[in-house]
Amino acid sequence: MFGTTIHWTTFFYLLIEIFIVVFTYFQSKRLKHNNLNRFLILGCLFILYNFTGGLLPVNNFPGPFILQYVITYGVAITMCVYVAYYFYNEYDISFLKFGLTVSNIAYYVVGCFLLLFLVPYFLTNSVDVGRFYFSVPVSGICLYICWAFFTRMSNPINSNKFILRRNRLSLISITCIAVLPLLTVIGDYQWLTFTVINISFFMITAMEIDRYLYLLEHKSKLVEVLEFYSENKEQFLKPKFFNKGLTRREIEIAMSVLGDRSYKEIGEDLFIAESTVSKHASNIFKKMNVNSRAEFLSRFTSKN
Repeated sequence: MFGTTIHWTTFFYLLIEIFIVVFTYFQSKRLKHNNLNRFLILGCLFILYNFTGGLLPVNNFPGPFILQYVITYGVAITMCVYVAYYFYNEYDISFLKFGLTVSNIAYYVVGCFLLLFLVPYFLTNSVDVGRFYFSVPVSGICLYICWAFFTRMSNPINSNKFILRRNRLSLISITCIAVLPLLTVIGDYQWLTFTVINISFFMITAMEIDRYLYLLEHKSKLVEVLEFYSENKEQFLKPKFFNKGLTRREIEIAMSVLGDRSYKEIGEDLFIAESTVSKHASNIFKKMNVNSRAEFLSRFTSKN
């Protein structure tokens, strides 16, 4: 397309994601909060992935040919690791075994690329050989993560439709990212690979839209909390608490607390650890200038 190697489907996804990121950026500026920063960074990484993966490799690129694969694989690895980071924050991924933190996943994938892609490439001068040796172990870890998420979320305790929708969208998004190594083994089919990978971003976008609509639907439940916070934040809150306002996760947890859910039940609802719920609740109470859950409930349910 346009005399380049970029496929029309990749170009189409690129335009859609640029629109989503630009629209989200101006919305976040208009609302004067940075709760969407993580989503914006993710969107920029998907745009960069489409751009580099769609245009490269080309014959007239300056420098050695392998440099183009270092760039494209580097962007793809960064994007995938950030997707893991995104869901780690979304779900507090404590159910993964083998020490699979976000940083460990990054080290593992980068190590596989250096040892199992670049080394075989320089020994055989074949991209296909390097691609195969790199993709096999990385596919193993990706499929395990996908299986762990499916096992964790396939039998939810909570019947909340919002939570169920988010779980389904998350599973689709994670599955699309998990099959990327397998798609690279199949070959350079942009229409297939980029369609599957961009579905992951569109599922995350749908999650954010659904979250926004859900909060609008239940905003009356939090109107006292938000108004109290807005009117009093500068009187008693330290800057580190009021410069970001209530985060989206804090809003969800505050709504659950106001619904008289226990921390254990909230953790089960949101698929996060009970200790994580307690930590978020502690931050909420500090922002609301209350000392306990009971005081929080007393202050913000007295008029309902």
